[in-house]
Amino acid sequence: MSDNARKVLRVSGSDARHFLQGLVTNDVDKLDQGLVYSAILTPQGKYRADFFLVPDGDDILIDAEAGQATQLLPLLTMYKLRSDVQITPTDLTVTRGLGLPPEGAFADPRNAALGWRGYHGQPGEDVDWNALRVAACVPETGVELTPDTFILEAGFERLNGVDFKKGCYVGQEVTARMKHKTELRKGLARVAVDGAAPLGTEITAEGKSVGTLYTQANGAGIAYLRFDRATGPMQAAGATVTYPATDLA
Repeated sequence: MSDNARKVLRVSGSDARHFLQGLVTNDVDKLDQGLVYSAILTPQGKYRADFFLVPDGDDILIDAEAGQATQLLPLLTMYKLRSDVQITPTDLTVTRGLGLPPEGAFADPRNAALGWRGYHGQPGEDVDWNALRVAACVPETGVELTPDTFILEAGFERLNGVDFKKGCYVGQEVTARMKHKTELRKGLARVAVDGAAPLGTEITAEGKSVGTLYTQANGAGIAYLRFDRATGPMQAAGATVTYPATDLA
């Protein structure tokens, strides 16, 4: 089964790796081992787009949410200046499945539970991917990941989406400062959910705002929490929310 919500761009040219290395949050040289999950940030260190970098011969593919792929094309073109880099859309489709990757496919680097991703016609599987990513607390483009997101609060270190040794990239100073000089007081977390609430419902405790409840599946959910207030039972519309989700498998 192909993922029609994704589009694939091709980055080619002798400067392709060097060009991307100065823009994205992860180390492009990790392409020698497989997929690289990464993001582009604003100069203020906030989320702009996330995607997978895919080795494809001498080229690099960018597997991104369809709307973001459309925005990435002119953005990357603006940054390339005189570099020997060409960025072009492709007709490649993204397929996904569980278990060992078939030939030419790659393990999802965010979490082993998310299986593999293919780009050259490997047969995919019809799976409840939302349930799997809730279980692994993996955020989704346009849902838990928004223009207000700081990637460390979204778990990008745990998801292998950021490298702190690779050198400079757009937004790097803010990200490094959050890593080394502050303790994260807010962020995405997996919670237990008794009941259901609309996506984006405010979570409260004792009349105070604690955060926001996002994707839910199988009695669990992904929530953005202010950790110092996330104690005891919390409410989100008609649902009861508990953190940490210790009663879940």
